[in-house]
Amino acid sequence: MAKQYLFLLLSLSYLFSPELTAATAASQAGASKKAINFIQSSCKTTTYPALCVHSLSVYANDIQTSPKRLAETALAVTLNRAQSTKLFVSRLTRMKGLKKREVEAVKDCVEEINDTVDRLTKSVQELKLCGSARDQDQFAYHMSNAQTWTSAALTDENTCSDGFSGRVMDGRIKNSVRARIMNVGQETSNALSLINAFAKTY
Repeated sequence: MAKQYLFLLLSLSYLFSPELTAATAASQAGASKKAINFIQSSCKTTTYPALCVHSLSVYANDIQTSPKRLAETALAVTLNRAQSTKLFVSRLTRMKGLKKREVEAVKDCVEEINDTVDRLTKSVQELKLCGSARDQDQFAYHMSNAQTWTSAALTDENTCSDGFSGRVMDGRIKNSVRARIMNVGQETSNALSLINAFAKTY
């Protein structure tokens, strides 16, 4: 239930501009203007800055002005989104009336999104270990792992989306899957950018 609520909350946030979302979040959660400004500034370095602000501003109280917490939160939000997408795509395998190529594409996508969730989970673990690193070498080791796993997750998402390419696959299944995969991909790309930014702070 908590995951479904988070997914709904994040989806609704897309209806508003970054500035409005940030201001609303700050008002509702009592987040400091400094924290909101930090998130907005940090998100400017990502590939999808508007989505970045939408997704993370509601966690401003937890993030404050910490690059570490910003990266961790971005990755956690991405993992949650990937898990929701995994559930959605998995349910499609039980739908009746799908074309043969749709069935094959959906099954392949389930495998890819499973890999995505697995890789993002490992990235979350590695990022946490960065926080307890004893020295720069240990930090660099775990950071490199987190970057590698997140980058690999992005490749999985692209592979899933590619499986629905071509006009023969046009239809609501293709549109639904690709829209969700595209969103996960954008969240993953942003998380990777913020992880890279955190790596430069050590």
